Amino acid sequence: MATILVVDDELGIRDLLFEILNDEGHHVELAENAAQARSARAAARPDLVLLDIWMPDTDGVTLLKEWASTGLLTMPVIMMSGHATIETAVQATRIGALAFLEKPITMQKLLKAVDQGLARKPAQAERPLLGVVPSQSFSQPALSPVMVQAQPAASRLPASVQQFDLSQPLREARDAFEKAYFEFHLAQEGGSMTRVAEKTGLERTHLYRKLKQLGVDLSRSKRGGA
Repeated sequence: MATILVVDDELGIRDLLFEILNDEGHHVELAENAAQARSARAAARPDLVLLDIWMPDTDGVTLLKEWASTGLLTMPVIMMSGHATIETAVQATRIGALAFLEKPITMQKLLKAVDQGLARKPAQAERPLLGVVPSQSFSQPALSPVMVQAQPAASRLPASVQQFDLSQPLREARDAFEKAYFEFHLAQEGGSMTRVAEKTGLERTHLYRKLKQLGVDLSRSKRGGA
């Protein structure tokens, strides 16, 4: 997936965004101030930056101006704040920010903004490093829908046959697979969230949030016990 740089001086915000974005399959870099953000931007070359406006050393708008004036604003930047004014948000977008998220940030708004940001091509590209040849792009044949069969391991449940359309966007295809995956394990474990969490390697609260996000019917889980 993508490399995303999260810049925020609040540890709780950094941890939350890391958890959500990492769960979505992204590689996440963290910075708690502008100095760390400069270093992470140079080292990781992120595809997207989530940048807090109010930080103790250098505020996000000033850092955004710095990147824009030095030709380093080559990736989409989404500003974040819980106290910014309309004027600040407008100023950031005029400098080059793609969007503005108001804290507290809901998962739905975050993922929507990230998807829109990653779909936006950068306005300019950095110069390639000396001796490095830019990678070539090759056309891939269209993928047709395939049938994926999930066989129950130790139970005598009938095989679950799911159809996944591999021609759709990656996130939709992944969501369809994950929903089938968790429904399969819920059926195997009789709806026990505790056993499914152990089986899939997720914390129970994280698992519950993931199932709600995917639209999995939890009525059986509620009847099935812990």
